[in-house]
Amino acid sequence: MADIKITTESFEKISGDQSQNQEKINAPSLTFFQDAVRRLKKDKIAVVSFFVLVFIALVAFCAPILSPRDPNAQNPNYANLPPRIANTNIPGFRGLTKNAAGIKVNSYTTNNVPKNRTYILGTDYLGRDLFSRILYGTRLSLIIAFVATLVDLLIGLPYGIISGWKGGTVDLVMQRIIEVISSVPNLIVVILLLLVLKPGLSSIIIAIAFSSWVTMARLIRAQTLQLKEEEYILASLTVGESPFKISMKHLIPNLSSTIIIQTMFSIPNAIFFEAFLSFIGIGIPAPNASLGTLLSDGQKAFRFLPYQMWYPALVLCILMIAFNLFADGLRDAFDPKSE
Repeated sequence: MADIKITTESFEKISGDQSQNQEKINAPSLTFFQDAVRRLKKDKIAVVSFFVLVFIALVAFCAPILSPRDPNAQNPNYANLPPRIANTNIPGFRGLTKNAAGIKVNSYTTNNVPKNRTYILGTDYLGRDLFSRILYGTRLSLIIAFVATLVDLLIGLPYGIISGWKGGTVDLVMQRIIEVISSVPNLIVVILLLLVLKPGLSSIIIAIAFSSWVTMARLIRAQTLQLKEEEYILASLTVGESPFKISMKHLIPNLSSTIIIQTMFSIPNAIFFEAFLSFIGIGIPAPNASLGTLLSDGQKAFRFLPYQMWYPALVLCILMIAFNLFADGLRDAFDPKSE
C-alpha cells in the first residue's frame, strides 16, 4: 500500500474568528409547551384519538344542522323501524326484520312508510328518529361533561393551591374536609343532591361536579407543596410579591401540565357517570336524550331490536376510548422523563 504524504496543500486555512460558531446551537430553541406538542405528535394513537374527538364534537354540536328530523317528534305509526339507507344493499341497512314466524320482511313496506322516507339508524318505540336522538344525546352528554369538568377545575384548582400554599392548620382542616367528602360514595352524594334539586341539566352538572373536584384538589396541593420550596418562589417572596401574583405568574403555569392531564381524564369520567345516572333513571328527564337515556331505552328491547342499543353504546365506547388514549398521550408528552 502506497504511503500517503500530507503536505501543506492538504489543509484549508479558515479565516476569521470561529469561536462563536463552535458554541453555536443549531437545534431550534423550544419552550416547554412546544416540546410537549412535539412529543405528542410522535404519538400516532393520541393524534388519531384527538381527531376522532374533534370530529365527534363537530358533528354533535352541529346537530341542529345535520339532524334530519326533530329528535323528540313522535310518530307511533313508524315505531321500531330498523335502519335503512335508500338505494343500498348494505347488510343491516335494508330495513329488514324478522316477523313472528322468523321470516325476514321489509318493515317499511309493512308499515306503509313512503319510499322517500328513510331512517338511517331506525326509530325507537315511539317512532322517533334514532340518528337525530344520538346526535342531540351526544351533544348533551358532551355539554354536561365539559361544564362539570370546568366547575371541577374552578373549585379544585384554587382549593388545592390554598391548601398547599398555606400549610399548617389551614391545610389540615381543608384536607379533613376532602376526606369527609371522599368517604361518602359518589353515587350516594349524587342521588341525594338530585333528590333535593329539581331534575335537569343544571342538577346533573352540580351533582357530578360536587365530588369530582376532590381528585383535582389533591393533585394540585401535592404539586404546590413541591413548587413553593423552589428558589424562584422564595425569591419572589423575598422581593415582596403577593401570594396571588405568585400563584398567577409561577404556580399555575408550572401546574399547567397537571391541570391539562387531569382535566382530560375528568371529561370521560363525567360522560360515563352521566350515562350511568341516566341509565338507572335519575339523569336527564324525558323527552330529552343523552347517551345514558338512549342506552336505557335500547336495553329494554335489546333482545328483539338490538340496534337501538348498539349505536348509542358504540358512540359512548368511542368517546371513552378516544378520551383516555388522548389523555395518556398528553401525560407522556408533558412528562420529560418519558423519552
